[in-house]
Amino acid sequence: MLKKIIVTGGDGRFAKELRKFKSKYNFFFKSKTQLNILSEKSINNNLRKFRPDAILHLASLSRPMSLHEKDINKSININVIGTANLVKACNKKKIKIIYLSTSYLYPGKKGNYKETDPLLPWNNYGWSKLGAESVVQMYKNSLIIRACMTEKPFVHKKAFTNVKCNFIFHDEFIKILLKVLKFKGILNIGGKSQTIFQFAKKYKKNVKRKVSNGELPSKIYMSLDKVNRLLKK
Repeated sequence: MLKKIIVTGGDGRFAKELRKFKSKYNFFFKSKTQLNILSEKSINNNLRKFRPDAILHLASLSRPMSLHEKDINKSININVIGTANLVKACNKKKIKIIYLSTSYLYPGKKGNYKETDPLLPWNNYGWSKLGAESVVQMYKNSLIIRACMTEKPFVHKKAFTNVKCNFIFHDEFIKILLKVLKFKGILNIGGKSQTIFQFAKKYKKNVKRKVSNGELPSKIYMSLDKVNRLLKK
């Protein structure tokens, strides 16, 4: 039974939102200085001290996306090797790992992607997350969440009219997350399938229209059938 959970990336944007929620879980939020995922010693020290039932792995390199093209070593170290270090530690201690992945793993050509559909990332960020996922999938006591979310309020001045995804704000995402932590396997989690402009316009009336010329694939939206079935149980 999950009760005590260490959270990596505990000082990040999403973790700060998670801190606001009350739940049955006892989260231990750890910054990158408190838990260095590139240091096996740091990881093991935290596991000995807190004796968690699971690790919620949020720490990653994401923005700016161009960084993953300019500095692949940093991308590999943080997103792939750091995750591998955590998986090895979880395997040794026989505790669960919950990994926050991304919808960017899907090719973005047909849309309505199920968890079992073939993966083909379209940028280096996606490849780094797929590398991490590959390691997590080797360890069966795991949950991988392919997320499509953004912070509130919508920060961009322009939004794509020709890119359809499952954007959901962090707070709404967390409500779902807290209900599915007990499961294993892979889950897509996001909001209603719609264009980014349609999503943004609801919350930011002055958002401007923008057309993607290859920055994002046009159909990166996922099927949420699996998570919806689990939530009904």
